[in-house]
Amino acid sequence: MKHIGIIGGGVIGLCSAYYLDKAGYKVTVFDRNTLTDGCSFGNAGMIVPSHIIPLAQPGMMAKGMRMLLKSTSPFYIKPRLSADLLRWGWLFYKHSTPEHVERSIPALRDISLLSKKLYQELAESGDLSFGWQEVGLLMLYKNAATEHEMAEEADVANLAGIEARQLSGAQVQELEPDVRVNVRGAVFYPGDANLNPGQLIRSLVAYLKKRGVTILERQEVTNLGQTGSRITSVRTVSGEQSIDELVIAAGAWSPVLTRLLGLSLPLQGGKGYSFMLQNQHPTIRVPAIMLEARATATPMGADLRFAGTLEVAGTDLSVNLNRVRGIVNSIRNYYPDMPAELPEVSNVWSGLRPCSPDGLPYLGRVSGFENLVLATGHGMMGVSLGPASGKIVADVIGNQAPAMDLNTFNPERFR
Repeated sequence: MKHIGIIGGGVIGLCSAYYLDKAGYKVTVFDRNTLTDGCSFGNAGMIVPSHIIPLAQPGMMAKGMRMLLKSTSPFYIKPRLSADLLRWGWLFYKHSTPEHVERSIPALRDISLLSKKLYQELAESGDLSFGWQEVGLLMLYKNAATEHEMAEEADVANLAGIEARQLSGAQVQELEPDVRVNVRGAVFYPGDANLNPGQLIRSLVAYLKKRGVTILERQEVTNLGQTGSRITSVRTVSGEQSIDELVIAAGAWSPVLTRLLGLSLPLQGGKGYSFMLQNQHPTIRVPAIMLEARATATPMGADLRFAGTLEVAGTDLSVNLNRVRGIVNSIRNYYPDMPAELPEVSNVWSGLRPCSPDGLPYLGRVSGFENLVLATGHGMMGVSLGPASGKIVADVIGNQAPAMDLNTFNPERFR
């Protein structure tokens, strides 16, 4: 039986382990922390086939430069001297074009729809429990400029086969009868869904352990054994394990690992924050993105999770309360009766989204190595794309034809 080593215990690594175990492989997952510390755990929990336009798009670099020195802005690049950041920024700039967006839309649509289908199957299978709901997503806006921008995005989505409906403020309020919503309008994506990411991670870990998958927490990888073009072992602070295939799914820390193999992977950590309002009554019914603030609101059982910001800051996980204050202020602007106060630092979760410079994940084999697969770079859509990415990893390792063309996600596209 082939032994597959997976470095990274976030949703991508765990979903890969799930489908590899289903395919009959022996699987070991290595993670540098405990599995409740990763980016997936505090995610907004949105499953978003609506998100077919990549982060690298016309105008985004200009927005980043305008917001560069504003610590409460929703998109913020932390200034620092870094050759990796400069390269990432140059590649981001090069890909912020209409042509790149046009090429990316079919690929993002297909992987997102595949992931939603797999989530539906997982929810029906009984293997996992993760609070699955299909109630859509509201993209809320407050001004005319955003309304115009979102009308164009809705047209793009409808042309791509993703249903989008433009709503007035009054129509938004009809969907949210329990709370006051102060907006000009919204685009409603009825095909989107949501889940509880913490519950998903806990459920995956329990299921995988029950199945005999080995999960090694607090095992930072120090080196990778290699013979010629073959990776032979994973070395951690506690010892060495022989492997037949290696999957690197370590999120924002993936470039540290690829560097051990002589590979430069353009990827930056995009820090985000989240916090919960416990036992919130009344609460919202439909998950929402507050567009001008780039913050999100997701109901999770009796609780309500707010999340937001994208701070390109390397692997710095420290909490900047100015950034969190920006989220809190946005809540009051969109949901004026919501009792949101600035939380204590200890109640704020921070995580790093692994952002590629073109806004697309790295998925597939790497030439020059017989047994290396990358599965990282999903940005803010790791949870959304988890099952599809895991299934693709299992198909690639099993030499099965994946359910979609992977050329757009080629891990070597910047070499």
